[in-house]
Amino acid sequence: MAETYRKPTLDKDLEKLSTMEEATGLISRRFVTPGLALVFIFLCAVIAAVFVTGQPGAVVIIAAAVIGAYMALNIGANDVANNVGPAVGSQAMTLGVALAIAAVFESAGALIAGGDVVNTISKGIIDPVAVSDPAVFTAAMMAALVSAAMWIHLATFLSAPVSTTHSIVGGVMGAGIAAAGVDAVNWPTMASIAASWVISPFLGGLIAASFLAFIKTAIIYQDDKIAAARRWVPVLIAIMTGAFAAYLSIKGLKALVSVSIGMALSVGLIAAVIAWLVSRPLIARQSQGLENRNQSLRKLFGIPLICSAALLSFAHGANDVANAVGPLAAIVHTAEFGEVAPKVVIPLWVMAVGAAGISVGLLLFGPKLIRMVGNQITKLNPMRAYCVALSAAITVIVASWLGLPVSSTHIAVGAVFGVGFFREWYTENSSRRADYVARHRGNSHSETDTPVRKSDQRRRKLVRRSHFLQIIAAWVITVPAAAILSGFLFVVLRATLS
Repeated sequence: MAETYRKPTLDKDLEKLSTMEEATGLISRRFVTPGLALVFIFLCAVIAAVFVTGQPGAVVIIAAAVIGAYMALNIGANDVANNVGPAVGSQAMTLGVALAIAAVFESAGALIAGGDVVNTISKGIIDPVAVSDPAVFTAAMMAALVSAAMWIHLATFLSAPVSTTHSIVGGVMGAGIAAAGVDAVNWPTMASIAASWVISPFLGGLIAASFLAFIKTAIIYQDDKIAAARRWVPVLIAIMTGAFAAYLSIKGLKALVSVSIGMALSVGLIAAVIAWLVSRPLIARQSQGLENRNQSLRKLFGIPLICSAALLSFAHGANDVANAVGPLAAIVHTAEFGEVAPKVVIPLWVMAVGAAGISVGLLLFGPKLIRMVGNQITKLNPMRAYCVALSAAITVIVASWLGLPVSSTHIAVGAVFGVGFFREWYTENSSRRADYVARHRGNSHSETDTPVRKSDQRRRKLVRRSHFLQIIAAWVITVPAAAILSGFLFVVLRATLS
């Protein structure tokens, strides 16, 4: 029999070439997203040049537009994950659908209700008299923007969702201290912001855990889950609709009309009643033929979760785009008119840079944080994700009523933590759950048929402690880290420009 002649050296070379091609493809894909981000920043510089060429301070405005675009990209990469992450983690929507919904509604919120007037000194943190010199003010705002953007960039790289507002606040504070000393800072305002580090996640977690406890008691651990769902899911949808109507009235539409807490609650009540009347027959029809199991219940929460992700994105765009473009608008005004104003009008092109930057940052870099918030902190299903979304809306309403400064990032992530820690406690301590499992053991082939030893339950950790500690640490150091970096950058800018 004739032997087959082989060329082992050639085969090895071909294998090496194939491996090299695969490696080259992976490396090139890693550079695609940063390359697209740089193209976007360049386009923003071109747009700024078109609008300001020939005006006073054109070079400064173009440089500020580049910094503002970089800041907006980082907000999209980090902050927007809180709005859609729970819905993606619960598999109520795919990552692609979530990115599309968030991009559209973030931009709509920014352009429709983003506000055309913002505080240039970021909510009264720095005394305007202390930085009344236009050159000093411009350098301070640039340093604040760069430091906040760099800190959010680092936090995104480390998979830590942080507060955009706190990053900007830290940047403004650090630049203000470097420019005019410690006395220039409004310390009572800073104290209230520091208090929100605790208030925001605690309120978010408490409210989310309370609703999850209600869902478990009233629906999940009932003998007839479907009948209980027909009774209570329309009520839950009504509460969510009312909460979001009030939420949007307070946060999302404040630039269009002035809305008091009482008026917002009235709007929410009307919306809740309408939602209850509409959802009752819809849920009754949707629940027909469903099996009496938890998996069936998840289908009833899918559409409310998609709507909540869209509404949260709209309100976030309306509320937080000013964090990206507020200092940029202040720099544009100062460069054009040579004066420092307490409040300025945001030019349309500046707002467009912020809205587009957030959407582009979300599409290019957002999936990493979306996965973190959605399924890496704790396991979410549609019922748990619903509690997170509802908590975000209600907490903002409560905080606005109490006059407390809160962070939407801290609220949403705190709600995820609250859901996870409550599940740990409930699994170990709930007599209702234990009775339900005992009564239904042997009736089906579910996981609840197998007894779980008490010692095993105590060892079950439903919240990843490493992620919990990492995120808490990032929250605590956000303001001081942004402040130190901003102060350093301010000194460098003043030395360079003088």
